[in-house]
Amino acid sequence: MSIRSNRLTAAEYAHNFSDVHPPFESREAALVEAERCLRCYDAPCTKSCPTSIDIPKFIKQITTDNVKGSAHTIFQSNIMGAGCSRVCPVEKLCEGSCVYNLMHEDPIAIAKLQRYSTEMAMEKNWKLFTRKPSAGRRVAIVGAGPAGLSCAHVLAREGVDVTIFEKEAKGGGLMTYGIAAYKVTPQFCQDEVDYILSIGGIDIRYGQELGNNITLAQLKDEYDAVFLGFGVGLARQLNIPGEELNGVVDAISFIYHLRTNELAATAVGDRVIVVGLGMTAIDAATQAKRLGAKEVTIVYRRTQDEMPCTQVELDLALLDGCHIEWLAAPKEVLGTDGTVTGLVCHRMKLGEPDASGRRSPVPAGEEFTIGADMVIKAAGQMPFEGLVAGLDLQHVSGKVNVSSSATNIEGVFAGGDCVNGGREVVDAVQAGKDGAAAIMGYLGLSVETRKATRADIQPIF
Repeated sequence: MSIRSNRLTAAEYAHNFSDVHPPFESREAALVEAERCLRCYDAPCTKSCPTSIDIPKFIKQITTDNVKGSAHTIFQSNIMGAGCSRVCPVEKLCEGSCVYNLMHEDPIAIAKLQRYSTEMAMEKNWKLFTRKPSAGRRVAIVGAGPAGLSCAHVLAREGVDVTIFEKEAKGGGLMTYGIAAYKVTPQFCQDEVDYILSIGGIDIRYGQELGNNITLAQLKDEYDAVFLGFGVGLARQLNIPGEELNGVVDAISFIYHLRTNELAATAVGDRVIVVGLGMTAIDAATQAKRLGAKEVTIVYRRTQDEMPCTQVELDLALLDGCHIEWLAAPKEVLGTDGTVTGLVCHRMKLGEPDASGRRSPVPAGEEFTIGADMVIKAAGQMPFEGLVAGLDLQHVSGKVNVSSSATNIEGVFAGGDCVNGGREVVDAVQAGKDGAAAIMGYLGLSVETRKATRADIQPIF
């Protein structure tokens, strides 16, 4: 057994990491699917979207060949609508709320239709928004992830000059560095960031890290307001013996390496264990298998009924050949000569419900060992508690406290994962919008609702 890179041929890598949810093959296919929409009056799909995209409207616009208007409807609510169409857990959001589910029929392929409109807008570089004249105000944003980019775009549309400070070499945050490569490619992420920046009035300064290159005091002094959208990113430790052995890595680092290097350059073991069953755990497990691992076992301490990932994600892992050990918790990483050889696990059982009604796992008295040469920790992420505490921000275990996006420091606002502890991309986009609205109010500026123009109603084809 060994951990090594370059396990497959170039053709195998290309096949394994091809688009997991391919787009419509033709305009006609998109029209056929769009025509299925019942355009419900109360639109449960829209109600379940964190960014409140008017889904029946954008689908109706597709049926009338008004793809430009459709893209505008989406981007007006979610400027990262293209990316979200690829990564959103739609089965528990819009598509999960589709009334067709009640009729035991397939729900409308909302994500696929959203991808159809938004990617056409990006490919054709449609200018769907016009920036207002400069308002003479400057806002600093920390983090060029979904929350920061969303906040920046809303502010820029209203004439506010925005500077984003990003510690990485590229924008996009989680989209660029933390999501499976078969969902979004690095090129797509770059194209999406470029499209968002095309509104004008947004400058990104890369390689700038809060608490290192820049300080909050400096930003407060130089700008009229500050928005913090630096997310989370510290991997939760297992706190078990053997965690320091060679071959034990965290899922965040594993996926980051895969996203920032050639696929063949990411090393993977013959037998891999992934601890956890969230979306990041699934991404780590499936990508390990697609990189050439012979066996991948996911260890989860609860049952399938309690799993944090969606059924669609679980099915993807199972189809890739991953094995699931339910009701199992890691006890100790075994090793020889400083290198991983296996993982000892407790067999668990579900105890009495806690205050939230969720049953907590407790040891059932049995132990078993799984052989492995690589263990990937995907037991969750922790906020940057040290950074937050050093900024004198009120927080709970590193999660920034806000009231209507405002922190306890005047002129400083926050949103996204650094506030909620880590949710979906679409939640971060909405947090950015909320932050922008709060900043506009703080600066004494109003946000005008854009009226429809002829470009919105005129067919494109």
